[in-house]
Amino acid sequence: MKKIAFFDTKPYDKIFFKKLKDEYDLEFRFYESKLNIDNAYKAKGYDGAVAFVNDDIDKETIDALCENGIRVLAMRCAGYNNVDIKAAFNKIHVLRVPAYSPYAVAEHAMALLLCINRKIHKAYNRTRDNNFSISGLTGFDLHGKTVGVIGTGKIGQVFIDICRGFGMKILAYDPYPIKDSDITYTDVETLCKESDVISLHCPLTKETNHLINEKTIKLMKEDAVIINTSRGALIDSEALTTALVEERIGGAGLDVYEEESDLFFEDASDKILKDNVLARLVNLPNVVVTSHQAFLTKEALENIARTTCQNLYDYFEGNTLENEICYKCKKFDTCDRKGGKCF
Repeated sequence: MKKIAFFDTKPYDKIFFKKLKDEYDLEFRFYESKLNIDNAYKAKGYDGAVAFVNDDIDKETIDALCENGIRVLAMRCAGYNNVDIKAAFNKIHVLRVPAYSPYAVAEHAMALLLCINRKIHKAYNRTRDNNFSISGLTGFDLHGKTVGVIGTGKIGQVFIDICRGFGMKILAYDPYPIKDSDITYTDVETLCKESDVISLHCPLTKETNHLINEKTIKLMKEDAVIINTSRGALIDSEALTTALVEERIGGAGLDVYEEESDLFFEDASDKILKDNVLARLVNLPNVVVTSHQAFLTKEALENIARTTCQNLYDYFEGNTLENEICYKCKKFDTCDRKGGKCF
């Protein structure tokens, strides 16, 4: 039985991973602390490690894991922008969960849009105080409106299908458009100008960092709504906050935030929020912030646990690592893939 150090553990993680440990011959030691340079030593004596989206897996952390005998790191998420992939090459095999439930994320994106548009959050608070006035709760029909979808991978495609169910018109941007599809593609500038709703479903890369910024926001309609269930740094948060305060856009639904790593997934209700940008966002009446929960469905958690366990099992059994993240593969360089692994 292989022993695995499991970092950044939440109660729901234990439920789903414990169900599978015997099936995959794995023993988990659950740590609540995030994986970083300060606690990488906890992995000493283990055969592998599991980490999450907000762990700090930089070069120093990778080196520390190697020094403690770790040769495989399983990310229980799709994104890996928090991992120094270049530093990991030839040291640690990094595995991920490329897809767990596109429906979970896409449906949450629509939930955020509906909540903002129809002021559900404000109505909920009113009725709890026996205030049944509907003044100030006016929304708009989604039917006939244009939604701009940035990123047409699995999640983006599901979101497009949902929007079509509401009778919305679709514009999309993706550097790698789907061939022979019925999706209307355009450039980012045109999408920003013509869309009533803009929803982000793309990975965070150097090219997409602050894709939504002061310049692109200025192109948007005054009543445009921005939805982000992908990665926080796709949006320049200060530029977004300024535009919202100055009423140059209509609203925002954010499940992610670019400085979320020390805040999201934690209970800080007894503390003063020192992030001034986030503090302003959560207090704006036309903004709904959720704490990176778009993935949080029973089906997604089951898929995450099973794929993570299968990734580890494949590594230890010497099978092909279908979900390995490789620096050379990512850069489209030659990758040997010897023995089913990238190095």
